[in-house]
Amino acid sequence: MAVSINEALEIIYCNISPVSTEVIPIELSLGRILAKEYIANFDLPRFDNSTRDGYAVKSADAGNTVTATGVIYAGDKPDMVLQEGEAIRIMTGAPIPKGCEAVVPFEVVKVKGKEITLPSSIEIQMFIRYAGEDMKQDTVYLSKGKAITAYSIALLASQGVTHVTVHRKITVAVFSSGDELCCHYEQIESHQLYNSNTPMFLSRAQELGCEVSFLQNIGDTVTQLEKAIKASLNADIIITSGGMNFGDKDFTKEAFANCGLIPLFNRVEIKPGRPVAFGTIGHTAIVNLPGNPLAGMVNFEIFIRTLIHKMSGNSAYFLNSIDTIISESYKQKKGQHTVVLGTFDGEAFTPLKKQMAGMVAPMQKTEALMVTDGELHSLEKGEKVKIIPVHWEFFSRYKKDFYTHK
Repeated sequence: MAVSINEALEIIYCNISPVSTEVIPIELSLGRILAKEYIANFDLPRFDNSTRDGYAVKSADAGNTVTATGVIYAGDKPDMVLQEGEAIRIMTGAPIPKGCEAVVPFEVVKVKGKEITLPSSIEIQMFIRYAGEDMKQDTVYLSKGKAITAYSIALLASQGVTHVTVHRKITVAVFSSGDELCCHYEQIESHQLYNSNTPMFLSRAQELGCEVSFLQNIGDTVTQLEKAIKASLNADIIITSGGMNFGDKDFTKEAFANCGLIPLFNRVEIKPGRPVAFGTIGHTAIVNLPGNPLAGMVNFEIFIRTLIHKMSGNSAYFLNSIDTIISESYKQKKGQHTVVLGTFDGEAFTPLKKQMAGMVAPMQKTEALMVTDGELHSLEKGEKVKIIPVHWEFFSRYKKDFYTHK
């Protein structure tokens, strides 16, 4: 019996745990998922400092002529105490001396030798950056389950962190069955097809941060399939395509069952791509995708991308959507949960004209997916829709309604 899209996603959420962790240098951590939270060991900045090149002064000296008594550079450790009637030259980033109440920029003072005439108004704390203003000691500055960015690395470096604890990369094994399929680097006969699915799934998994392995076409017998499955069980995810229907040579289900598969769903109410199956063998997640390329792509974007986010330890693993409008009228058969491929220019979503399950060309043009509910029959130009972006990760820490409803 087929499950709904939401039921299939819920099954994935409930049956997948994050992969194990490792400790790596921060320079190698870009894009990885933090496995622990990071707490500030000290204030940032660590000391009060000047935000401008100027003079450290007392506010009571506003409008007066004072004497310049020294200079403080970034990296200095000043031991002087500023008194009324004095000013100290200070550079951007330099520590604020004791007794200083404000910094007056060079451009607003008059200088004659060591005599400095200050402006008539000096605001207390002006151009002073205070310790802890950016980050307070003992506060969480990076949360568990977040993807590390270049700016995360800046935070870690600012706290003197050299290594981080992250979830290791997910390993993905991909193979396709089918004697009629040839690898793209092989000679092709008139009765055969090139296998576009395997390189597509491998590349997409790599785009999502996984390490991948490829099993060359493994044939269509139960014995061949079982051998390939057992050889791949060291991977976190095995992705296959094809062999999921009821033809005389569709043995994928039998082979996985013989290898100990615990099936969790085997069909989803989704168009295109209904014959998608998910289960586990030990700690390895098994996903059987349809053999039709576009149908396989749709299922990858909806289910495997979710699976990867959950398994990676990312706290944002629920599908999310962008609210926009449709650029033209659209019709579909009522009663089907349909995934519509289209383009998105930042203002409106435009469905692709041709998008059938067995096609390859529409996938390259796709920038977003619109998932429609079973009650939707048509949309008029300008109506509100929800879309799932394809070329960037837009997931949520909370469950969201990503369907386009009438």
